[in-house]
Amino acid sequence: MSTAQGNIRLTVAQAIVHWLMAQYIEVGGTEQRVCGGGFGIFGHGNAPCLGEALYAVHQEMPQYRGQNEQSMGFAAAAYAKYHLRRRFMFCTASAGPGTANLLTAAALAHANRLPILMLCGDTFLTRLPDPVLQQLEHFGNPALGLNDAFKAVSRYWDRITHPAQVMQSLPAALATMLDPADCGPAFIGLPQDVQGWAYDYPAAFFERRVHRIRRQSPDAREVAEAAALLRGAQRPLIIAGGGVQYSGAAAVLTAFAGAHGIPVVETIAGRANLLADHPLNIGPLGVTGSDSANAVAGAADVVLAVGTRLQDFTTGSWSVFAPEARLIGLNVGRQDAAKHQSLAVVGDARLGLESLGAALGDFRAPAAWLEKAQAERRTWDAYVAGNVAPGNRPNSYAQAIGVVNGLCHPRDRIVTAAGGLPAEITANWRTLGIGTVDVEFGFSCMGYEIAGGWGARIAQAEAEPERDTIVFVGDGSYLLMNSDIYSSVLTGKKLIVLVLDNGGFAVINKLQNNTGQPGFNTLIADCPTVPAPFAVDFEAHARAMGALAETVASPAELADAFARAKAADRTSVIVMQVDPYDGWTAQGHAWWEIGTAEVSTSATVSASHAQMEAGRAAQRRGL
Repeated sequence: MSTAQGNIRLTVAQAIVHWLMAQYIEVGGTEQRVCGGGFGIFGHGNAPCLGEALYAVHQEMPQYRGQNEQSMGFAAAAYAKYHLRRRFMFCTASAGPGTANLLTAAALAHANRLPILMLCGDTFLTRLPDPVLQQLEHFGNPALGLNDAFKAVSRYWDRITHPAQVMQSLPAALATMLDPADCGPAFIGLPQDVQGWAYDYPAAFFERRVHRIRRQSPDAREVAEAAALLRGAQRPLIIAGGGVQYSGAAAVLTAFAGAHGIPVVETIAGRANLLADHPLNIGPLGVTGSDSANAVAGAADVVLAVGTRLQDFTTGSWSVFAPEARLIGLNVGRQDAAKHQSLAVVGDARLGLESLGAALGDFRAPAAWLEKAQAERRTWDAYVAGNVAPGNRPNSYAQAIGVVNGLCHPRDRIVTAAGGLPAEITANWRTLGIGTVDVEFGFSCMGYEIAGGWGARIAQAEAEPERDTIVFVGDGSYLLMNSDIYSSVLTGKKLIVLVLDNGGFAVINKLQNNTGQPGFNTLIADCPTVPAPFAVDFEAHARAMGALAETVASPAELADAFARAKAADRTSVIVMQVDPYDGWTAQGHAWWEIGTAEVSTSATVSASHAQMEAGRAAQRRGL
């Protein structure tokens, strides 16, 4: 590195790192680096140049070596979610399969609107050594390569083809990652030769800069129209989505609902917007929701959807609302605000609720409406209490959830994803602390659980080091991706991992059975290519990666083991078998559209198809 006439001569890789080091964000009056560090696995496509640049700052910007690029991306997504999208981690991978492994993580971040920065190796810009190791050749289009696949799963995509380009690409990528409406993953391809090319960059480019998250005020006319619709409502309802948390609007939403006597239901991403015992909290909505929330949604005449993209598990494939109900979409993203011909109020959730509150004045919904909603919630609470209680019945997800829920600290963080656990936690978990539940169901991605737990713990250790990160994972997801147990031990980022073993992909076996099919290739016992099923020794496996581990036989033993894990100074893995057939939460569901066979030789499959088509009568057509 050299300086001359206000310029600094750096390689492309060095310039990227120096610029990231100079970017800060102001949150609550405190300034922090917006990039909290990085996850990296080095190879020939990123070690010689980007690795050299990162080594120079490794004492100031933490560098975590993951065990799998996909899991690194999951960890980065969970880190960003913990920080409410105000901070991010970068992931660096070598050219070829290392970069390809990040595709799934990028898709998860895109679906969940989470910022991660991917700095990935690429083939040589000069093409002089072509074809190089791990290059995908397209003979009619030599510029096309593996990294182009990220265009479909990135909010921002670029390939650096000249050193000066960095001065445009990096600010544009960061602007995307910090934009409330367009937030998501940013991908920057770094050709192996270009990474090391030097350029005289203006010193001003590397000056310290403080960023702030934009808060967009809604249009006054949209607010007035929404307020008029709400004032005419007899049975209004609020849906609280994940955007409420990203806006920091949980307290404002609670105050708004209280001032106007409007019941609140939560989406999966919006779990933990309200505490479980808040009188306005009527429960989780949708396919994996609660009878209370679904009953109230079905009776509501005006629905205010705040900070939600209204995916099918929230809307019951658009069957949970009355056909004549009117929707108001308050969202910072115009596409989400206008879904299903909603009356769109485009703007920040907190500012939007404040504006709506002012426009509503002293309006309150009829008291009988809230009383009806609260009665429904009391009935649901009684069901959940029985569902999670230990008893003379097979072990279940719900029982394990109940044990942990009763023993954890209100600020402990819960992480899960995919399979049957998102539904079971959404339905049965009683929120003890605002913003403490991370159920990844935007992409419903197996393998997120432990990796995401590691990323969440890295973030949590920065702000709440005395609290725990608790991971719920099934045996299927554990077998898919478990290496970050080792990562957590290596880095001293303690996790408590509950492995609930039901012998395979039991929730999809349940789906098969519910659509008239026999179990096939989902439970290990039903795999036609498995002559002799055997159980995995998850305890021994976890111990081999350095974790404390034990196997328990009952919820009572789980409680004792969980207490030991809380007291331990490193990652603990607790294994319990649960029944694959009995113990599922039987209530709280809504109709969900899935493809079923119109023609079949099976009478049960045909009956299931007829039942699915009959349920379509309640499906809204966007009106």
